Amino acid sequence: MASSVPRIVHLITRLELGGAQQNTLFCVAHHDRSRFAVGLWAGEGGMLDAEARAIDGADVRILPWLVHPIAPARDLGAVWRLASMLRDVDLLHTHSSKAGILGRAAGRIAGIPGIVHTVHGWSFNDAQPPLVRRFYVEAERAAARVTDRIVCVSQFDRDRGIASGIGHPSQYRVLRSGIDATLYVSPPGARERVRASLGIGPQDVVVGSIANFKPQKSPLDFVEAARQAFGRDPRLRFFIAGDGALRPAVERAIAQADLGRVVHLLGWREDVPELLAAMDVFLLTSLFEGLPRVVLQAVAASVPVVATHTGGIAEVLVDGETGRLVPPGDPVAAADAIVELARDERPRSRMAAAARLRLGEEFDNRRLVRDLEALYDEVLARTPSRRAATSSLHLGAVPPKH
Repeated sequence: MASSVPRIVHLITRLELGGAQQNTLFCVAHHDRSRFAVGLWAGEGGMLDAEARAIDGADVRILPWLVHPIAPARDLGAVWRLASMLRDVDLLHTHSSKAGILGRAAGRIAGIPGIVHTVHGWSFNDAQPPLVRRFYVEAERAAARVTDRIVCVSQFDRDRGIASGIGHPSQYRVLRSGIDATLYVSPPGARERVRASLGIGPQDVVVGSIANFKPQKSPLDFVEAARQAFGRDPRLRFFIAGDGALRPAVERAIAQADLGRVVHLLGWREDVPELLAAMDVFLLTSLFEGLPRVVLQAVAASVPVVATHTGGIAEVLVDGETGRLVPPGDPVAAADAIVELARDERPRSRMAAAARLRLGEEFDNRRLVRDLEALYDEVLARTPSRRAATSSLHLGAVPPKH
């Protein structure tokens, strides 16, 4: 029997452990089932696959043929497979770059009534070679032509998309990547337990991070900042919770700098509130970002943040007032900020308290769900059905939808 409510599908490339994926899972789990029939489709191999499968009342599908690396023949096959699966879907909501491009092409072929895409940070960035960056910009421009609404987690990404000629301003909405701030209040005794497990004493000043070991997060800059800062303040200790392709390079950098007793690599951890409780300073060395969820988590835990000035981070942190912002790719500046904060606990406490006050309803994940559902209603009410659209139309020939 056909559902009496609109069928919504979230599509994401892979459910790895990250803010975009965790927020997508939260939305899928908390959408109003009386208003929407909800699905979540993703490529396989992510750490959150099992969590996705456990969501009640959702059509969860793990797709082995939706892969992250670019593979033209395989990607074309994925588009046609998705198109055949989407023909009974009323609204497709894509996340991440690869699923965003392939999914929107498939949605256009299938002629579904509504397409929404969330930008969790653009697929292009200034660290890419010019030709690579141009390729991604052109792909985003083409995909925007068949997109009803483009959701950005930061004003920065909205402005950058418009400046890059991606879509029309009327297509854009800024909806923050939210958290439940109450989950990050320090658990009793957690600070002492975590620090003791790492051999860190009460007199030490702990700088921590939670990040994937991939080029975007620049973990080697974290190690270099640690080397520079420790050389000026031997009370400093560091740890990173996370893993990824750059871990061997990070391990070599730690060994070469003789920081084996100073910088700890924890691997993937699920006890984020406990780890935040153990920190005196949170450090994020990303080269580019959308609006990193982990910064919101650190702020909610009342941990002062040193972060690179990229993406929407400055929309949460004000340099010198609610955190410290340093240039991307500048571990020396990060070390300077760390050493400055390590000198005195009082400025750290004032900064953390001021940041916590800025973390209002705008960054609440329950509001995100409500705002998305209102956006779905808007799209489905205003967008005429395209189910009869012919699949022979070329993606680039479709006029902008705004």
